[in-house]
Amino acid sequence: MTQSEDIRVAVSTVILTLRRTAEGPAVLSLPLVLRTREPFAGQWALPGGWLTATESPVDAAARTLAETTGLAPSYLEQLYAFGAVDRSPTRVVSIVYWALLRQDDVTTQSAAHRAAGHNPENVRWFDIDELPELAFDHDRIVEYALWRLRNKVGYSRVAQGFLPAEFTLAELREAYESILGRALDPANFRRQVEAAGTLLPTDRFRTGSHRPARLYRDNTDIELADRGPLRPEETSIR
Repeated sequence: MTQSEDIRVAVSTVILTLRRTAEGPAVLSLPLVLRTREPFAGQWALPGGWLTATESPVDAAARTLAETTGLAPSYLEQLYAFGAVDRSPTRVVSIVYWALLRQDDVTTQSAAHRAAGHNPENVRWFDIDELPELAFDHDRIVEYALWRLRNKVGYSRVAQGFLPAEFTLAELREAYESILGRALDPANFRRQVEAAGTLLPTDRFRTGSHRPARLYRDNTDIELADRGPLRPEETSIR
């Protein structure tokens, strides 16, 4: 490759949601797109596309995500720029964005996408622990996104990004467990959350097959500084 060769700029997005099933605990999932052309035809990749001369990187990420999946997060945060020389047969630098979506938002937006006449057969949701071999260096990108997510869980409200405005402590703990990939001691988790003061109990309860569970919401008057309601290394593991 000579210095005169063009370097193209692409955008990709990592969209994470917490998928709940009746069979077991919630799991982190993300959408992938099956490539229909070379390079890597027939392999799965993150949603994305080329950056045009008339749009910003974040606008390009939002556009390509909407075109392929119909998803429209309220924000996209820049994750990293990946530009290894050998990541593609041609010289491509990818600016990667990421966001969290609640499962009900995924369901609503995907349904609206299909109702508008779009039926993307080459888009599929995969659980994080069951990802196929990915095109380019997208496996590294997903690994980096998970690393960032697991680091942020100790000092931010990132886990609540998967939950509705009101949630039970069990639902919050389940979100932490899905992010961290390990079980947490329920009693210890409750003590740490209550001691942090970042949640407010409501007068409403979640009812079901078990005894009613109180619903909580974020205490927005409490600012999270150098630590959040839970530090993973301090949490007991079963």
